[in-house]
Amino acid sequence: MMKLLRLLLPLTLITLKAHAEDGYRLWLRYDKIENAALRSSYSNQLQYIKVYGQSPTLAAAQKELVMGLSGLTGNTPRESATTEQASLLLFTRFTQPAQLTGITTDYAALGQDGFCITTARIKEKKVTIITANTDIGVLYGTFHLLRLLQTQQPIQAVQVVSVPAIQHRILNHWDNLNRTIERGYAGFSIWNWHTLPDYIDQRYIDYARANASIGINGTVLTNVNANALVLTHDYLLKVKALADAFRPYGLKVYLTAKFSAPVEIGGLKTADPLDTSVQHWWQHKADEIYELIPDFGGFLVKANSEGQPGPQTYNRTHADGANMLADAVGTHGGIIMWRAFVYDVRVQKHDEDFDSNKTNKNLPDIAAADRFKQAYAEFTKLDGQFRKNVLVQVKNGPIDFQPREPFSPLFGAMPQTPLAMEFQLTMEYLGQGTHLVYQAPLFKEVLDADTYATGKGATIAKVIDGSLYHHSLSAIAGVSNIGSERNWTNHPFGQATWYAYGKLAWNPNANARDIAREWVQQTFTHQPQAVQTITDMMMASREAVVNYMTPLGLHHIMGASGHWGPGPWVNNAGRADWNSVYYHRADSFGLGFNRTATGSNALAQYKPEVQAQWKDSNTCDERYLLWFHHVSWQHHMHSGKTLWDELCTRYQQGVDTVRRMQASWNSLQTVIDPERFHQVQQLLSIQEKEARWWRNSCLLYFQTYSRMPLPAGVEPPDHTLDYYKSIRSLFVPGAGSN
Repeated sequence: MMKLLRLLLPLTLITLKAHAEDGYRLWLRYDKIENAALRSSYSNQLQYIKVYGQSPTLAAAQKELVMGLSGLTGNTPRESATTEQASLLLFTRFTQPAQLTGITTDYAALGQDGFCITTARIKEKKVTIITANTDIGVLYGTFHLLRLLQTQQPIQAVQVVSVPAIQHRILNHWDNLNRTIERGYAGFSIWNWHTLPDYIDQRYIDYARANASIGINGTVLTNVNANALVLTHDYLLKVKALADAFRPYGLKVYLTAKFSAPVEIGGLKTADPLDTSVQHWWQHKADEIYELIPDFGGFLVKANSEGQPGPQTYNRTHADGANMLADAVGTHGGIIMWRAFVYDVRVQKHDEDFDSNKTNKNLPDIAAADRFKQAYAEFTKLDGQFRKNVLVQVKNGPIDFQPREPFSPLFGAMPQTPLAMEFQLTMEYLGQGTHLVYQAPLFKEVLDADTYATGKGATIAKVIDGSLYHHSLSAIAGVSNIGSERNWTNHPFGQATWYAYGKLAWNPNANARDIAREWVQQTFTHQPQAVQTITDMMMASREAVVNYMTPLGLHHIMGASGHWGPGPWVNNAGRADWNSVYYHRADSFGLGFNRTATGSNALAQYKPEVQAQWKDSNTCDERYLLWFHHVSWQHHMHSGKTLWDELCTRYQQGVDTVRRMQASWNSLQTVIDPERFHQVQQLLSIQEKEARWWRNSCLLYFQTYSRMPLPAGVEPPDHTLDYYKSIRSLFVPGAGSN
């Protein structure tokens, strides 16, 4: 009993400190269940805990159970001296007590991280069991059981078997060593490199807890626009301190490797991946890292993109570069995640005479200029040339995390190479931390998309979980939206995207609405009508932002540099494909980027069945119409409206949806705690204001080409186009390339 009290005391203090509803506790709130009968039932069923085995991970599981059950039931569970007394048993395959010989768990099916929660009997006494092959599996099962209680599910005869579909489930932090975060909208980096390795902030532990609770098992600590300094010994000692803090929660650390590190910090004259001195340098560096951090995950690499050095600097291929690093970490069990986000000024040579006033049919340079095509062109020819411990990490779409993109044509196009999905949780193009945008519908839209790579049913989920081409290595990455703000993500609903990412990384077939409802119950309330109202808001939010920013397949029309606010008029950026006009190609005829055979022919990078969905402007899924077609302002839409009228209507619908979200949230004032209610209320006000800003700016600009009036029901802008063009986005947080 004293042991449990020692476990509970520091956690109780942490909970009390965070009990103000400031969002710090995320979805791990563990507040007392109001339903007395249910609370008593849980307490009676789980009052004696017995953990078999000793390890930091099992200690973390026991600590979580003590804190969770104490908070939820109001009663501190007791540590059982014997198996017969226990009502909740935790053990692995190798520590199963002899009294449970009749339990038939299929451990072979659970793998490394899977778990089983089951109900059994010991001498006629009902017991709840959490078991797995590994200690981390037991911890994942512990969080799952607590989630069942948090969402008030029956557990009298619980039977759960859960196995992750994807092996490496990783957060990518775009955090810099000076604690700024590229595309970060929730404060500064939570990694305080100045006080590491000697000071371990409680926030690091709670970060690991939160990730373990949703099955995330890896974190890349540093920005893909890498700084070689993190590979020096002094910084590696700091990385080791974080790795040690995370290890009980199954969270491996990874680093970004700057390709020129052998020159910058190694004193070499070259970083050529085929140079033996360079190869030896990376091997020694990997040996040094693994001596400090035996379970170091490996490297994430951005190379030959947006000014980052890479193997092409030395006339080598991406495979040459990736394989050199793969050999360095491979002997230690590490992996390389090589990003496919590559584009270079060289491919823009045909765009020097780009003129946004030309009609699409007069753009003979378009076939060579389309940035959409470059990743596919560079990587498909390398299929089969990568080492077995290399994954090519591909953004969900072919451009850059837009509110809606068609899936990247690389998915399904590299059968001999495992591909990792890269989603963006941080809201670079989605309101930058002030808009309520639940991204699970976006993630699901991509994961469920059919590549037809091996025929019907070859979904992207099957590509990245390895099952489509029988790869044993699989990974998914989410660009973090976490910062130093007390509530982690700035917008309280940003937590929902973090949560949903973890749930979908574990099970890509999970339902976005179910995940939203589960998050709401753990985060805000169990009141049925309120849960329904908030869930409906969340499920509508992604389509709303598409409508008020980039409806009908418009894309990349935001302001320059900071990527904040509308900028469809941007035409003076440093290269053609940084300009909005490059993407929307508005002219007196119409709107949109022709990517069919008569244009850039990017559509040809997809399988014929996918091409068929988008190649005809009259039958094209209108969500992607302007991605693939340059169509007349008078083009007849499925609604019967012209393109212009439909465009205007969609922009208005986006604004109207935000206003409905405001009304829905205001109706919950008596249900939601005052602190978070007023915070979300104010943020929704910002969102409504900026939605109108987007609508007014874009419609006024596009109207200069269409020369058509706004249709009935669309509110007239309250300022002129020149006014909106004059707005300057100064000091936008997180600006930079990615």
